[in-house]
Amino acid sequence: MADWLLAEDDWTTRERAHRSRVEEFLAPHRERAQIGEPHPVWDFLFRYYSLRPRQLHVWHPGFGVVLGGPDSRAARAYLNRTGYGPHPAGVTVAFEHLRSRVDTVGFVANLLRATASRSPRMNCFGMHEWAMVYRAPAVRHERVPLRLGKDATDAVVESIPLRCTHFDAFRFFTEPAAAMNAGTPSRAEQSGWEQPGCVHANMDLYKWCYKLGPLVESELLIGCLELAADARALDMRASPYDLTGYGFEPIAVETPAGRALYVREQQEVAARAAPLRTAIADRCDQLLAAALTAAGN
Repeated sequence: MADWLLAEDDWTTRERAHRSRVEEFLAPHRERAQIGEPHPVWDFLFRYYSLRPRQLHVWHPGFGVVLGGPDSRAARAYLNRTGYGPHPAGVTVAFEHLRSRVDTVGFVANLLRATASRSPRMNCFGMHEWAMVYRAPAVRHERVPLRLGKDATDAVVESIPLRCTHFDAFRFFTEPAAAMNAGTPSRAEQSGWEQPGCVHANMDLYKWCYKLGPLVESELLIGCLELAADARALDMRASPYDLTGYGFEPIAVETPAGRALYVREQQEVAARAAPLRTAIADRCDQLLAAALTAAGN
């Protein structure tokens, strides 16, 4: 992978554009945080996913890109960030950092390629959130009531087959709900289960991007975050919770019309996720090729 030199004016323009895009996305979250107001939908993006807002603000050009300006204060500031090193023309993500992350790059590449190789399944109807409260003594979001009440919620779970393929959703199922699922997804067999119709697998593209850290350009990361936010909204609109007080119109998956609506919106999320998944996987392939070439030298 040949180094691509970005002039200081070019890369600082991209850096500013990224920060502006992030600021726009984070503004509502920051306002809530200042007054200590939790949100049952959006807090997930900052609690379940471990990238903190301050980390999201940092723009990364990706491996193989040199931030021009060897005498530039702006370029030298990147030397204080994890993964960066000096370059004769400026600053870049160091090969040593790529070498230390090769196993993660390979895992992400294999998982995303395996996921993309399967036909999308559009018959889960968002029932994972329902399965997480099935016959449970308490709900997960205690500040938000169940839309149908406990008994009716349990009845819906018993009337619609559970077909979850995503381990990180399945692992939160109650024990009786897990026993009703069509199969048992596991961490060890994650790449054999995930499929491109899954809302959670598409949401997780954001996670795989930030786990690759500075090796991947931030424009791809924020694109995945914006998709994750829309997928999360769909996820919770189809959940058993009454979120109308937060401005979310429910998708009544207990009805045929609601399930049809969920599938349409699920298909839209999957269509948006497909090119992002391909972009991340292609980037991983390039990184692995760069690591292999350097090792051969």
